[in-house]
Amino acid sequence: MDNLTEDHQEFNIGIDGGGSINNTDNQFIGRGEKEMAPIAGNSIHRSSSRPQLDLSGAAIQGNFEERDPTILLPNQSDDISHLALDIGGSLIKLVYFSRHENQTVTDRRRKIINARLGITNVNRRSYPILGGRLHFVKFETNKINECLDFIYSKQLHRGGMDSRHWQSEGSATENTIIKATGGGAYKFADLFKDRLGISIEKEDEMNCLVAGANFLLKAIRHEAFTHMEGQKEFVQIDSNDLFPYLLVNIGSGVSMIKVDGDGIFQRVSGTNVGGGTYWGLGKLLTKCKSFDELLELSQRGDNRTIDMLVGDIYGGMDYSKIGLSASTIASSFGKAISENKDLEDYSPEDISLSLLRMISYNIGQIAYLNALRFGLKRIFFGGFFIRGHAYTMDTISFAVQFWSKGQAQAMFLRHEGFLGAIGAFMSYEKHGLDDLMVHQFVERFPMGAPYIGGSVHGPPLGDLNEKISWMEKFVQKGTEITAPVPTAPPGTTGLGGFEVPSSKGDALRPDASKLNVGVLHLVPSLEVFPLLSDPKIRVVLFWICRYEPNTIDLSDHGELEYWFTVLSEHMPDLVDKAVASEGGTDDAKRRGDAFARAFSAHLARLMEEPAAYGKLGLANLLELREECLREFHFHDVYRSIKQRENEASLAVLPDLLMELDSMNEETRLLTLIEGVLAANIFDWGSRACVDLYHKGTIIEIYRMSRNKMQRPWRVDDFDLFKERMFSSAEKRPRPYKRALLFVDNSGADIVLGMLPLARELLRRGTEVVLVANSLPALNDITAMELPDIVAEAAKHCDILRGAAEAGGLLVDAMINVQDSPRDSSFSVPLMVVENGCGSPCIDLRQVSSELAAVAKDADLVILEGMGRSLHTNFNAKFKCDALKLAMVKNQRLAAKLINGNIYDCVCRFEPAN
Repeated sequence: MDNLTEDHQEFNIGIDGGGSINNTDNQFIGRGEKEMAPIAGNSIHRSSSRPQLDLSGAAIQGNFEERDPTILLPNQSDDISHLALDIGGSLIKLVYFSRHENQTVTDRRRKIINARLGITNVNRRSYPILGGRLHFVKFETNKINECLDFIYSKQLHRGGMDSRHWQSEGSATENTIIKATGGGAYKFADLFKDRLGISIEKEDEMNCLVAGANFLLKAIRHEAFTHMEGQKEFVQIDSNDLFPYLLVNIGSGVSMIKVDGDGIFQRVSGTNVGGGTYWGLGKLLTKCKSFDELLELSQRGDNRTIDMLVGDIYGGMDYSKIGLSASTIASSFGKAISENKDLEDYSPEDISLSLLRMISYNIGQIAYLNALRFGLKRIFFGGFFIRGHAYTMDTISFAVQFWSKGQAQAMFLRHEGFLGAIGAFMSYEKHGLDDLMVHQFVERFPMGAPYIGGSVHGPPLGDLNEKISWMEKFVQKGTEITAPVPTAPPGTTGLGGFEVPSSKGDALRPDASKLNVGVLHLVPSLEVFPLLSDPKIRVVLFWICRYEPNTIDLSDHGELEYWFTVLSEHMPDLVDKAVASEGGTDDAKRRGDAFARAFSAHLARLMEEPAAYGKLGLANLLELREECLREFHFHDVYRSIKQRENEASLAVLPDLLMELDSMNEETRLLTLIEGVLAANIFDWGSRACVDLYHKGTIIEIYRMSRNKMQRPWRVDDFDLFKERMFSSAEKRPRPYKRALLFVDNSGADIVLGMLPLARELLRRGTEVVLVANSLPALNDITAMELPDIVAEAAKHCDILRGAAEAGGLLVDAMINVQDSPRDSSFSVPLMVVENGCGSPCIDLRQVSSELAAVAKDADLVILEGMGRSLHTNFNAKFKCDALKLAMVKNQRLAAKLINGNIYDCVCRFEPAN
């Protein structure tokens, strides 16, 4: 669709590079098609040329402690399509699927919990997805051999490098058919057959375009965004409220498509003045050799030298009677009429900018008029002409706003260049993507992934060693990994327009809005936390999510700079611990150095463009750091520290329990909450706390913290919580049925803080579920580690022992608790579930299906720790009672969030909303 080099003989219809339109009967003629087919209501064709997915016996298999479980299809052959392409005149867009390795694990604890909850399948649905990732890659079409080399090196034409049978050279690609769209699907079909031994099955471009757009708008939470005056704002759209919308695809010409549903669309208009016009006229007038060169020229242009403005006609004055300011363009290139100048007297930069404004404004105006014609409020723009170019998006946005008087918005897509390729991928029969929902997609940005806009910088990377070597070569050459385009000189933003669009700062980079395209993880087991209260609200044009996990708004540049500094200063200590956790070997040091460079590159990119990876919050930054550590095979940096702190805390737990049992219940409840807050000081993610640890042992610091627990706390709702727990002696409230305790750190935090609180709830007849991380993050406890800790604690407590046995925790623990005979008749269970997360924070829009299942009968949620109750979820509302407990271990956060100081405490109780 973005082929800007193809000729268009029928100048009056403006197809965007996908074919031509016969105006008489409004029927679409695809490239190479002998028969004409109506475009309205055309649904995407599902090819049956490839083997189908056999879902019989489908079940989740693999390491359940990992975030992305595998869907095992025992009766399915490996011959599944993993690749689709969109081959345009300038770019090849490639989408491919890679699977996770199957890893078998026996987890009797999970089986017991599932049996108690009546869950026969953790996911409770069968998906034709093997549990894996979608990758997005671009190549220049004139370098198609590089694309072919990439496909061959990853064996994508044989099912990928994770396929068991691709090594068989003879029959591996026999009769293999790969889906492709775009003109190159015809042009290069023989080349694919000769080089890779595969056949290309051509898919209709417009079908693929619409299918790709629908998928992205449903699957990616922060896919759509507006762009005004250089500022991006992401728009979250409810998939149930997506249709209808207008899709404007700007290639050589422009197609305007009214989309009413999946497979239901109609090309309602278009124009022959599009990207091809800009490139063609620009090439003639400026001698530019490429489209990108022409765009770069526009960065330094000033269209006032060549465009006639309203002020030129009215002596520098506005024409206020009809609402036109002096800076409004009255006539593009209008000054060339009256001035006695030749072409060479005008600068190429000014010509390029004037062309860009003229074409962008007209496309925006025509798009709005069509939206008005059909009563559409949403207009999405895409295609080769956009290319993430800030000025282009600004001018289109301004045109839509100007003509609609603010009633309509122009929106753009982060993955807009991949619409056709995704649509081609979805044309495979039973590809499985239709069944997944937005909360089941997780976008990651590994350094090995194409780093900006899907462009490949270097050869395919086979393993971690190759990745590190590739990074080292970039550093040795003095080249930034992000390969940025040089910024434009200050003061050359260019002026003119309906009302002059301005930009923040001195200049907009040509690629300032070029958003990164990551790897899309397909995680069918993720669900929305069912206890979130009223997660969606209607705002003007859209249903949007009321729930926002991030408390700190990093759109504030001051906040962004501060937290980037905090993370950067913490990095040397983190690298030291990472290397030490792997034995301090030379290989570990090399990986540690690579992690530091990679994460620094991420921070540099985000400082330059905070929206590069989508909407940015502090939780996203912290999760990015953890993912980057895992990328370089540092899976549990604080392992030895956690073990040491757990052992020290468990040694004093019996004395603490005896002390608690000697108190009356009201005093005990206060002491328990104090204990949780005091123990939450053990947080290796806080620089202030790390410095504190050098001044005493874990028990000494815990006791010191307990002694300083003086009420009232900065946020103190303890009395409300106590009233709910006890009310009065005459009228005792019913106990909570089930409590979910979102736990935080290892050591004293879990052992001396949250476990005793869980014990108190169990004592009162409340089922307790400890919710812990699926993957390690800092010194946070994980769901895999908790059963052993509970089993050790159960040696000293009848309540914990009976509840742990009822909840299935002791069956997996590696500790023998039978040496201490106890009363095991206790029937209220203590359970452990993973949260589906590997971060210090948690986004409750994406939790494990196991957690979602246990939440449905819960009437109390306790969120503990800065990450889960302050950095995220501080403003979250729930359908049940919620208690948020944390010690604030950052001065800036304390001042901003609770108008307090470091080490102030939060005890926030919120009755069911």
